[in-house]
Amino acid sequence: MIVCKRVYQPAAPDDGYRVLVDRLWPRGCSKASLPLDEWLRELAPSDGVRQAFAHEPERFAAFRAAYRAELAAVPAFWQPLLERARRGTLTLLYAAHDEQFNNARVLAEFLDEQLAAPAGAAQGEFR
Repeated sequence: MIVCKRVYQPAAPDDGYRVLVDRLWPRGCSKASLPLDEWLRELAPSDGVRQAFAHEPERFAAFRAAYRAELAAVPAFWQPLLERARRGTLTLLYAAHDEQFNNARVLAEFLDEQLAAPAGAAQGEFR
């Protein structure tokens, strides 16, 4: 199971494996105070894609398409997370204020589709 959670929400026992998926470290969080198992900066959207989005909901569709294309190009970065999600809860942590329009939601959607793909299907295809 894959869930998304803001880094500012308290950690919970049912969070499972907690992964920060932002390129930048969250403001106001010390590295010692944020409970997480891994920080995967390379899974975050590129600076250009992130800056073009600028957290403007009307730009989300273009952001989503561009970010999914980036993810499809680098399956080695996200495939290990599929195994985590198959074994238990995978919590994708993000710092954005908007809980609906953010990179963690796009990544979770992308990973869920990969999990649901038939065995042997070409993983990473842009859908």
